[in-house]
Amino acid sequence: MSAMSIRLAVLFGGRSGEHDVSRRSAASILAHLDRDVYDVTEVLIERDGGWQVDGTPVSFSGALDVLGRQDVVFPALHGPFGEDGTVQSMLEWLDVAYVGNGVFASAAGMDKAITKRLLTAEGLRVADGVSLGPDDELSEADRERFGLPVFVKPARAGSSLGVSKVDHWSELPAAIALARESDSRILVERAIRGREIDVAVLQYPDGRIEAGPPLEIKVSSAAFFDYDAKYEGGAVFDIPARLDPETTQRLQDRAVQAFRALDCRGLLRVDFFLPEVGTGAESGAAGVAVRGSTAWTGDPSEPVLNEVNTFPGFTAASQYPQIWARAGVEFSALLDILISGARKETPLRAAVA
Repeated sequence: MSAMSIRLAVLFGGRSGEHDVSRRSAASILAHLDRDVYDVTEVLIERDGGWQVDGTPVSFSGALDVLGRQDVVFPALHGPFGEDGTVQSMLEWLDVAYVGNGVFASAAGMDKAITKRLLTAEGLRVADGVSLGPDDELSEADRERFGLPVFVKPARAGSSLGVSKVDHWSELPAAIALARESDSRILVERAIRGREIDVAVLQYPDGRIEAGPPLEIKVSSAAFFDYDAKYEGGAVFDIPARLDPETTQRLQDRAVQAFRALDCRGLLRVDFFLPEVGTGAESGAAGVAVRGSTAWTGDPSEPVLNEVNTFPGFTAASQYPQIWARAGVEFSALLDILISGARKETPLRAAVA
């Protein structure tokens, strides 16, 4: 190992329901890091909140000491207690550079209802829905406004955990109960008939922000792109999606607009629907995630922004790395770009000194 090696900690695991997904992402990251460039330390957060460094159990203070001595930390964490700004806050406090989005973007991007409000304020079209607290129920007015089917999902979870498609109102109580197993606050959203397109956004160390070629998700074995379809091979990714140049550019522009609106840095994956215009599916298909929202009155072919992911899946088979590989940025190079960008960020203490 060279004396000039970059000290890099890969932080993974976590206390959320996406613990296993995080371990898969970390395994791919670790496999693709250039060990001639990086002096790598593996930091695992166990399901119960315990910590390990390179396979050895350590105290929380011991883990903090290890993280604080790194040149950069790569948080390969998904979901609550990792992707939601909590770990980012800890790394800011340690004054250590880290890959990916900061505290605000991580927290806002994790909460789907907050994301919708912020993006709507920027003029982006989002999926129409309502946010329900622990004691709220879907009103009859909302049922009539949405029609069937609807999707029910936790407001602050990822990997499609707790997501259900409701085709009959009799299925709604069970769908709400399932979503509330992951989060006390949930969303009920109007289903949008159309093509499901993902766009990856990457920020280079020199500040350039680029969107990759759109990816279309074609689900072969599920009613929608659920957890099993994501991780058990039930979907096919078409990269680049078969779109005309104008639609491709529009999707990329909207993805970069979302990146800027959420004050992101490093990376973001933006998930869209392209509505089926002329079928009635686009009528009122987007508004803000609050009661009494106004339906979209603009161009009916405008893409509907469904969700954002501030740290998307990072296995070699995940959408984000696949998009950039198709654009000519292989996995190892993608990691180098993100790590180099993180090291250029001004440490918190230096910024306020």
